[in-house]
Amino acid sequence: MKARDTLENYLFILPAVAIFSVFYIMPFFRVFWYGLNDWDGIMPVMTFVGLGNFKEIFTDKVWWQSVGHAGYITLIALTLQNAVAFMLAWACDRQIRARNFYRLIFFIPPVLSEVVVGLVWQWILDGNYGLLNHWLHGLGLSGLARSWLSDPQTALTTVAVVHCWKGFGWGFLIFLVGLQTIPRELYEAARVDGAGAWQTFKNVTVPMLLPVIALVVILTILGTMQIFALIYTMTQGGPGYHTEVPVTRILSSMRASSRFGYACAQGVVFGAILIAVSFMQYRFSRKARM
Repeated sequence: MKARDTLENYLFILPAVAIFSVFYIMPFFRVFWYGLNDWDGIMPVMTFVGLGNFKEIFTDKVWWQSVGHAGYITLIALTLQNAVAFMLAWACDRQIRARNFYRLIFFIPPVLSEVVVGLVWQWILDGNYGLLNHWLHGLGLSGLARSWLSDPQTALTTVAVVHCWKGFGWGFLIFLVGLQTIPRELYEAARVDGAGAWQTFKNVTVPMLLPVIALVVILTILGTMQIFALIYTMTQGGPGYHTEVPVTRILSSMRASSRFGYACAQGVVFGAILIAVSFMQYRFSRKARM
C-alpha cells in the first residue's frame, strides 16, 4: 500500500518534471555543449575547443564591463526603485482618498511593453528634439539640457532611472500585499505601549515585512541583471559600450560576430553569476530573519 502511494505521488509530479527537463535541463546542457565548440550558428560543422571559450571570457574586458553595468543598474533599482515602491505602498496602505485609483496608476508602467516604453523614453530624452530638453529650456534651465542617451557620462544612469520607472510597480504591489497582511492589532498594541511612528515602523513593520523584502530584493536582482529590451530599444548598448549589459553582449556575439559557441559560453557564465548572487542573497535573508 505504501509503495502504491509513493508511485501515485511520483506520477502526480511526473508531468512537471518532464516539462522542466525538456524546457530547462536539456537546453542547459545543449547550450553548455555549444559553449565547448567554435560554431558560427549556421554551418553544421562545429570545432571542439574545450574550455577555450570560457577562458576567453575571463580576459574579455567588454564582457565584464557589461556585467558591471548590469550591477550598477541593479544597485540603483535596489535603492531608488524599491524605496519608491515601498513608500508608495505604505501611503496606499493608509486611509487616504482615492487609494484604489493610485493602486491602478502605479501598476500601469510594469504591464506596458518594454519595447514601447523604450521607444517613448528615447523620444522624450532625445538630445535634439526631446521633450525633456524642451521643458528644461522652457524653465530657463538650458544648462542642464544634454544628449541624455548619447553622452557616455549620462547614458547608463538615464537608462537605469527609466528602468526604475518601468519596474517599481511590481515592488509596489508586493509591498502593498505584505503590508496588508500585518495584523492591525500589532499597531494598536504598539500605540498603547507608547511607541511612536518610527518605533512602530522599526519594531513592527520591518520585522513583519522581512520575508517580503527578501522576495522583492531577489526578484529585483534577477530581473534587473537580465535587462535587455529596454536597453536595446533605447541605446542598443551604445554609445560605444557604455550601456552594454550581459544579454545585449551575448546577442552581439551571436549576430555581429557570428560566434554562437562563444555566446553560449557567455550565457552559461552569466547563468552561474545569477545563481551565485541569488544563493548569497537567500543566505543573507535567512540570517536577517533569524
